[in-house]
Amino acid sequence: MNTALFSDINWLAVLVAAVAYFAIGGLWYSKVLFANSWVRLSGVNMNDPNAKKGAAQIMLASFVLMIVACIGLAILIARIGSSGWMTGCKTGLITGICFSATAISISYLYEKKPTGLHLINGLYNIIGSVVAGSIIAAWPK
Repeated sequence: MNTALFSDINWLAVLVAAVAYFAIGGLWYSKVLFANSWVRLSGVNMNDPNAKKGAAQIMLASFVLMIVACIGLAILIARIGSSGWMTGCKTGLITGICFSATAISISYLYEKKPTGLHLINGLYNIIGSVVAGSIIAAWPK
């Protein structure tokens, strides 16, 4: 197997980017921003004791998936061949809109989810991708 694809990845930058992406989610889905709207639109019953079961596993799994997304961003940024936060910002914006938000909305259309939920979850992933891409591209090699 040819692993040259991974040779240009700065793994520390990927980890820091994933932590930033995760931290943005902590703020995004907090009561400071969109927690109440997200709960209402998603239909999650926060009074149900089962709603909080497995929260640690869900957060760990989502962090692992953010690492995967950041690895993908790192590969794209390396292949673009340009560095600097603006390259990362643009790459994150393109991937956030064209892949993350679009994939979420395609699923939500079939699931007949409210438009507000598309916006909350889609915009979170766009902003997370922009920040992660900026970190990865700006990080010294």
